[in-house]
Amino acid sequence: MKKNRFWQKVGGTTIVPISAKILAIVTILLLTSNFVTNYLTISLYSKEVIKLNNQLLTKELKEIYINAGNQRQIFLFSGNRHDAMAALEQASEKDMMFSASWALGTTASGEIIFKTKGANFNVFPDEATLAAMVADQDAGIDEGARFFSMPAGEYFGVYKYHEDWGAFLIRAELMSDMMSVSRAVFLQASFIIISLVVVFLVVAFVSLRRLLRFIGVISQSLYDMQQKQEMSIINLKDAPADDISYVGISFNALSSLIGNLLGIFRKFASQDVVDKAYHNRYISLEGEQRELAVLFTDIKSFTKMTETLGNGIIDVLNLHYNSAIRKIHEQGGIVGSIIGDALLAVYGIGDAEAMRCKSLSAVVSAWELHDSVAELRQSMLECRMAIEQTRRLTEREEEVFRAVFLDIGVGIDGGTVFYGTVGSVERMANTVIGDNVNSASRMEGLTRIYQTPIIVSEYVMQEVVSLQDAANTRFRFFELDRVQVKGKTKGQRIFFPMDLSRASDKEIENWERFEKILGVYYKGDWGNALSELRMIYERSKMPTVKVFIDRLEAFGGDVAPDDWRGVWTMQTK
Repeated sequence: MKKNRFWQKVGGTTIVPISAKILAIVTILLLTSNFVTNYLTISLYSKEVIKLNNQLLTKELKEIYINAGNQRQIFLFSGNRHDAMAALEQASEKDMMFSASWALGTTASGEIIFKTKGANFNVFPDEATLAAMVADQDAGIDEGARFFSMPAGEYFGVYKYHEDWGAFLIRAELMSDMMSVSRAVFLQASFIIISLVVVFLVVAFVSLRRLLRFIGVISQSLYDMQQKQEMSIINLKDAPADDISYVGISFNALSSLIGNLLGIFRKFASQDVVDKAYHNRYISLEGEQRELAVLFTDIKSFTKMTETLGNGIIDVLNLHYNSAIRKIHEQGGIVGSIIGDALLAVYGIGDAEAMRCKSLSAVVSAWELHDSVAELRQSMLECRMAIEQTRRLTEREEEVFRAVFLDIGVGIDGGTVFYGTVGSVERMANTVIGDNVNSASRMEGLTRIYQTPIIVSEYVMQEVVSLQDAANTRFRFFELDRVQVKGKTKGQRIFFPMDLSRASDKEIENWERFEKILGVYYKGDWGNALSELRMIYERSKMPTVKVFIDRLEAFGGDVAPDDWRGVWTMQTK
């Protein structure tokens, strides 16, 4: 069969290849579409930049406002205004993207009560805008968005009046900085568009030439099958458009089915199992001993929640797990199992860095899980407040509200465990087995006893401390007790991982005093320990301290039992 030739002349007319025609049409449409889209984007993006920055600044201002309220309470307690303002400045500084960005608090007279580094002035310069804000405040409007004329240029920002401090809190960005980001984005987008168009045209031209060049091969194959009166496989790798479309449609249907099955598989199996199945094309019943960190979390008072909510408990669990699992994955954790209200996750599966930081990642996840639950509780509280603006809650609604007001405990341990696949060839499950897994579960149970959000083992404490240094210390570990949990024959030290970014100096001081008294308690001098514990509780109302007070009072509070060896034996899980 004669091979097709491009650009040949027939009767003096040049026959233009169909690939060239398609390529020309695609080029015109592609370039026109991209340039029109880019032009419209440029026209609209400036407004969207201000809109999006307004949303972002509003969110950051809300955090500054909340922090200002917290610092106000600390100031009223300590009387140290300078430290309160310094803490507020430091907290406000963390989200600044540009050197000219600033957040500050100013009184109606222009006095600056606090400011971040970007505000290089001591009196608020834009008197006209400040006067307008004061006028709005007098009219009952205490928040909004404004353009500010400053020495460095025009700023866009949002403000909110803080009644306790008697000042406007403002978060602002320099307009030129905001637009510089958009200009950079436009340049990058233009470069990417041009690059992709060039690559696309080259690939399309080569692909079309090859597809149309081998149309004779397809015809020859059909002719051969007719002559032999037998079916055979046609190589459609370079088939023409009509045949490729048919194969493509069939393939897409199959691909869609496989993609759906793979998506479902990912949801029921951990990521490492999915990766293994993808690369090896099979999963076998096997496992190995690995050194991992194990996190166990459970919802408190879950039985009562189930009794109250009925089938609605599934919606609450899904709402909780949707956020919790995402936060675990963000820290490199793998969800091992979900059993009702309990969730087990492991850390350290992956590269060397994941193994080295496994305990730190688990502790970070633990605090983020509590943040997630706190956000959920805040949402529920806002819903309640919205209802109460129109009417009072019914008794049933009160009961449901208390049920969905979630709280969790988190326990973390680490060490050598068995990690792998168990079951049979008909039904498999990825699991983690070991003494440290049970220990993490027990520690989660101890959070209810010691009234702390998180409890970790000595293994986790030592590993996290080894990763931190004086200049980069986020977590400080305070010893809680030496316990022998049910089912164990030996005692172990347990710790509370305090996040220093969330704790006040007073809280740290109270925990330091408590930890010192533990030494007296361990030695059996319960009389002095009880006296000191009562003094701490009188000042701090720490729930953990109350646990020890109740424990010692139940035993008389003076002298430890004769068999006391510094380890408290738990009678329940």
